[in-house]
Amino acid sequence: MRSNTPPASRPGPAGPARVALVVTSTLVVRWFLLEHIRTLARSFAVTLIVNNDAPELAALLPCRIISLRLERDIAPLADLLAFASLWRHFRAERYQLVHTLTPKAGLLGMLAAWLAGVPLRLHTFQGEVWVTRRGVLRWLLKNLDRLLARLATDLLVVSASEREFLIAAGLLPALKSRVLNHGSIAGVDCERFNPDSSARAALRAELGIPADAPVFLFVGRLKRDKGVLDLARAYSVLAREDAACQLLIVGPDEDGLLPEIEQTCAACRNRLHVAGLSATPEHYMAASDVLCLPSYREGFPMTIIEAAAAGVPAIGSRIYGITDAIVADETGMLFEAGDVQQLALNMRALAGDASLRGRMGRRARERALRDFPQAQLTAALLGYYRQLLKRQGL
Repeated sequence: MRSNTPPASRPGPAGPARVALVVTSTLVVRWFLLEHIRTLARSFAVTLIVNNDAPELAALLPCRIISLRLERDIAPLADLLAFASLWRHFRAERYQLVHTLTPKAGLLGMLAAWLAGVPLRLHTFQGEVWVTRRGVLRWLLKNLDRLLARLATDLLVVSASEREFLIAAGLLPALKSRVLNHGSIAGVDCERFNPDSSARAALRAELGIPADAPVFLFVGRLKRDKGVLDLARAYSVLAREDAACQLLIVGPDEDGLLPEIEQTCAACRNRLHVAGLSATPEHYMAASDVLCLPSYREGFPMTIIEAAAAGVPAIGSRIYGITDAIVADETGMLFEAGDVQQLALNMRALAGDASLRGRMGRRARERALRDFPQAQLTAALLGYYRQLLKRQGL
């Protein structure tokens, strides 16, 4: 382990509770956890343990940051070393609460915290990798999640439908798990994500998109599990009938899918716009008319409520997590995961009806402002931490 900030002093009996958050990806921290951590650090002595050196986080967060190699994929030697480092660290620091997010951080962090005698061990479930796997790998990953849940003293789940799914699958005890507020990992910054006519006009001009062209948007990692190939196929069908509609894809190509996407959309390549990882997804949402998320697994998709805050309706697959983010036929449309024809039909319906898009977008924004403001989620998490610590007499 390497710390890029001075070690936090150990508080006395009346000092703030010592809390550690363990996260695999710095991107998860940057995208979802900055406001959570800033708020928590005002009440607790917070340490963030995150994969790889993250010097840029030191300027953003008022807490100790420790670098630890935490691989996202299965890596037995690296995983064993990470577990040993976590165990030694937890034993030395005597945290009152360890909170893990993301699957690998959860398994290693909960096991290490349990062996180190940390009294409060909290994990957040936010989408299960094993749902789209088959055979022995599915069995293994599912049972590792079951072990993780048993090692934790408390569990958060980012959506009600995901929690119901995990309880039905026998992974979570109902009394040990809960969803904060209306769900999501962090809520949405409604000042950042909003209808922005200037950003809409500027980005469309930059990309050469006509002001009145219907634009479908995908924001996220380009992975097979996200259904981005299904979206490309559905769009290629729609584009043959509608010469105006455009497709905008924003995110890192983690599975090397871009060549296949471009081949699928070859006949309408001039209307396919691809951007990599963006620090300003709100500009792309402002420039678009419909967000599409044809995913095969989700916990609670933040992109849907971020788009909603920008007044953009969504089309999503009918799976747990997405069904919490979209109110069917009010804030968007749902279709059966993997059904490219149904996805194309939904896209056609919204492409051809600007008034329907506007009506759904307004309802989506109203819901985002009411149920998912970031400040509400952050306050709920702070209150939950306090509740757990009070229960332990800490």
